[in-house]
Amino acid sequence: MKPIYAHLGGALALTFTIAACVPAPDSTPAPAPAPTPVQTTPPAPPPQAPPVENWIDQPRTPGDWSYRSDTNGGMALYGENASETRFSIRCDRSANQIILTRAGQVQGKSGMTIRTETTDRTLAVRPGDGGQPTTVASVSARDPLLDAMAITRGRFAVEVPGLSTIYLPPWAEVSHVIEECR
Repeated sequence: MKPIYAHLGGALALTFTIAACVPAPDSTPAPAPAPTPVQTTPPAPPPQAPPVENWIDQPRTPGDWSYRSDTNGGMALYGENASETRFSIRCDRSANQIILTRAGQVQGKSGMTIRTETTDRTLAVRPGDGGQPTTVASVSARDPLLDAMAITRGRFAVEVPGLSTIYLPPWAEVSHVIEECR
């Protein structure tokens, strides 16, 4: 026999001897993972954004004012397009009032806070009558709050709990409705 075959046979015998010493793999199945515990308490509410300290410097809400004439007084509408009004100011000459309408409706008691450079006031609200969900407040046509809205520096804010605050510019359309109603 050639010497190479002797070495090969010895190596083969050594391999079988080592393989016999290695234990066979465990055939028992791994234990099932423990079930995920079910949360029994409700999650904490998400943190609310801190109040804005200098709201007058906030960026203006996207959109533009437009004006519409009406037989009972004019109306100024604010939104990004004609079909999506975020806020409106309407004269009701027959009642000698200005109607402020914010898109979106909240449940329960709340108010509409108007912030200007010189005045902050919370007005009582009611749900709107139209097909879209709205929140409505009204003030006398001679209310000084309207003058503050028309001449405020840069913008005025409209806050309704549960809805995002909107920051509106006091453009000519606002003054036009107020003056028409007086």
